Amino acid sequence: SGASVLLVDDSDFFRNMLKPVLTVAGHDVVAVSGAVAALKRMEEGQMFDLIISDIEMPEMNGFEFAQAVKTSDKWENIPLIALSALATERDINRGHEAGFDDYIAKFDKETLLRSLSQQLKIKGDAA
Repeated sequence: SGASVLLVDDSDFFRNMLKPVLTVAGHDVVAVSGAVAALKRMEEGQMFDLIISDIEMPEMNGFEFAQAVKTSDKWENIPLIALSALATERDINRGHEAGFDDYIAKFDKETLLRSLSQQLKIKGDAA
């Protein structure tokens, strides 16, 4: 059985590209257009097995979103994967500091799926 995944990205293009990829891999995907919409779902008490978030977003960027998730009392244990067009070492380090468990270049679908499986396994082993 797949995982429930929250995909946070302000780009319709990327949501439309990634949602089918994740769905075909067997996951149940909820896609929202930004961090504010995602945090609203947290406030409403929705739970997910994993969160994938873009970094470059208006309103609240991915780093700020990760900090909000990791300091919350509802979602702090959910694995968080960053998706970014900017995957320099500095960005990746900043992502880890913000609370992301992994940091992946946007067009790298294979690595994203592999990371997702890994994070779910780590979470499952810890449970």
